Amino acid sequence: MILPEHRWWAAEPMWRMAEEYGFAHAWTYDHLGWRSLVDKPWFDAVPTLTAAATVTSTIRLGTLVASPNFRHPAHFARELTALDDISDGRITLGIGAGGVGFDAHVLGYPELSARQRVDRFTEFTELLDQILTQDCTDYSGEYYTAVRAHRAPGCVQLPRLPFVVAANGPRSMRLAARYGQGWVTTGGRADDLETWWRTVAELSLRFAEVLAEQGRNPTKVDRYLQVDAAPVYSLSTVEHFREVVDRAAELGFTDVITHWPRADGPYSGKESTVEEIASEVLPEL
Repeated sequence: MILPEHRWWAAEPMWRMAEEYGFAHAWTYDHLGWRSLVDKPWFDAVPTLTAAATVTSTIRLGTLVASPNFRHPAHFARELTALDDISDGRITLGIGAGGVGFDAHVLGYPELSARQRVDRFTEFTELLDQILTQDCTDYSGEYYTAVRAHRAPGCVQLPRLPFVVAANGPRSMRLAARYGQGWVTTGGRADDLETWWRTVAELSLRFAEVLAEQGRNPTKVDRYLQVDAAPVYSLSTVEHFREVVDRAAELGFTDVITHWPRADGPYSGKESTVEEIASEVLPEL
C-alpha cells in the first residue's frame, strides 16, 4: 500500500521498487482525505494508478478501497475501463462501503447510518458490475441512477476487472461472495495483537460459511488481509512480517497487504526493512 501523498517525482520510485522487489500487487487509498493526514498533501487514486501503470509492467495495481462516498458507478466505470486498458489488464478493484470520516462530510451530504451505507454499497456494486459487463445499462435505485450507461469498449480483463470486496458484516460478506473475485478484511478492533488475530480468525470462518451458503467454490475466491489494521505495524521488523504472513496463511488468507514505510506515523518505519523482506521473505513465498 503506497499512500497517494507524494508528488510524483517522489512517488514514482516507490511504485517501481514495489515491482522490482517482487511484490504481487501494489495499492493506494481512494479517499479525498484520510484521518490524521487530512490536512496534509493528498492526490486522487485514479491518476495515481494511471501514472503507476505507465512505469510498471507486471505488478497488479488497485484501489483499497474505492469509496461510494464520492464516486458514481457510471463515471467510475469509465475511469476503470481506461485504467484497465492503460495497464494492459493489471487492475484489481478493491471496493468498500465507505466510512464516516472526512470523505463522508466534505461534499455536504447527510450522514448515513451503517445500514444505509451497506444499502448504498449494494447498489454501487450491483450497478458497477452491470455497467462493466452489459452493453447498455439502465438502473434506478435509492442512491444511484443510470440511463443508458454504455460499456464499450469494455475491460481488457473479461468479463470485467476483478472485484475485491471489503466486508466484515454479514450483508457485505454476502455481497463479496456474490460479486467478488476476492474478499478483504481489516479484522476487528482490538487493543492487543492476539485479540486482533482472534477477530481475524472469526471473520475468516464466517466468510467461509457465507461462501458455502452462496454456493461459491472457496478456491475461486482470494482472501486478502490488511495486516496493518493490527496494533503492531507489520513492517516493524523482518521477523514480525514473516510471522504475520505465516499466521495469515494458517487462517486461509491467500494475500497480505502491508504499507510502505513512512517517515512518521502512521506506518512509521524504514525502507531498509522492505529491502530485507524482498531479499529474505518474498523468495520463500
